[in-house]
Amino acid sequence: MKNEDKIKLFLVDDDAVFLKSLEIEFLQHADFDIETFATGELCLEHLKHNPDVIILDYCLDGIDKNAMNGLETLDKIKARNPDIAVVMLSQQDKIEVAVNCMHHRAFDYVVKSETAFIRLQKIVTTIFSYKKMEKELNWYMDRM
Repeated sequence: MKNEDKIKLFLVDDDAVFLKSLEIEFLQHADFDIETFATGELCLEHLKHNPDVIILDYCLDGIDKNAMNGLETLDKIKARNPDIAVVMLSQQDKIEVAVNCMHHRAFDYVVKSETAFIRLQKIVTTIFSYKKMEKELNWYMDRM
């Protein structure tokens, strides 16, 4: 598969073990172009690489207590490029947290659990399907 045909995926989490396991899971199940980051600041510095999807941890303060949290990072991502689909990921299983993330324009919210990867994989597949349909629709509309 050509590199431009791959889904460009950013994984952002301050838990190095979880981040690596997530990267391994995605690479074992599909042919993604993946970049990983331990902070929101690093993710923002690399937005010029044009990710299709960002999976973003909600807290992000495990390495640096003064680091931007997930919502601040989400807001900055959306300010720079509102078309990037961002999926929030968190240990918190609270509906208010999920709703708050959706108000900040997250595509979805996933609780870190033993089924998180399966859910994330389905969400990324859905996002990619939407983007593909949108591209085809735009192509068709340009020809009318």
